[in-house]
Amino acid sequence: MSNPQIDLAVIGGSGLYDFPGLQNASRHAVDTPYGPASGKVVVGDFAGRRVAFLARHGESHSLPPHRVNYRANLWALHHLGARKVVGVNAVGGIRADMGPRAIVVPDQVIDYTHGRATSFCDVDGAEVRHIDFSEPYTGSLRQELLAAARHAGVAAIDGGCYGATQGPRLETRAEIARMRRDGCDLVGMTGMPEAALARELDLAYACLALVANFAAGCGDEAEISIEEIFAHLAAATARVPPIVAGLLKS
Repeated sequence: MSNPQIDLAVIGGSGLYDFPGLQNASRHAVDTPYGPASGKVVVGDFAGRRVAFLARHGESHSLPPHRVNYRANLWALHHLGARKVVGVNAVGGIRADMGPRAIVVPDQVIDYTHGRATSFCDVDGAEVRHIDFSEPYTGSLRQELLAAARHAGVAAIDGGCYGATQGPRLETRAEIARMRRDGCDLVGMTGMPEAALARELDLAYACLALVANFAAGCGDEAEISIEEIFAHLAAATARVPPIVAGLLKS
């Protein structure tokens, strides 16, 4: 049975494997028609509301981006009663003002991934839905996120194009130069097909992108340090709970 009391679902990316401050939590293993989700969905109380949390890569970061079962994750959250989802994504910055530790609420996406299960329509007998994806993120939820960040005193950049790459390797300088020419402002590995699957389930969905590093060729560093990436990511991740609290109070 679904749980209509879930006010918000949060999908945590790299560096966010549990949700700080979640109280009275229960863990739910959901059997889905698409196989296992990344882990158990944790449901609890936060800021006076019911929140569901799922670690996209698993609680021990055991799933690389191309092996995440995005369909199972979204289906499990929907089944438990979530109708509004915020995907937290670690990204690299391409645009000059989207450097390490910046927080961005993108409004567009370009999908460079391949070989992933991208639709619930891929299953035999499923209804074929040609969703309108001209605006890949739910506009009202984007604005609520931005307002919540302002209320929490957190600077968040409004808009930007998220380029979704296959991973798990980082991109070459030439690939990032191509993405810049294509109009991408950010690069990440998990933004798609998550956003499209949410749309197929009629879920309100927005991305909260945490910049961990400048993408290849976009900063001053000769090479990207994994240690620096996780330090920047930890600093940005610490600002997620106040933003979510503001979102729930709006």
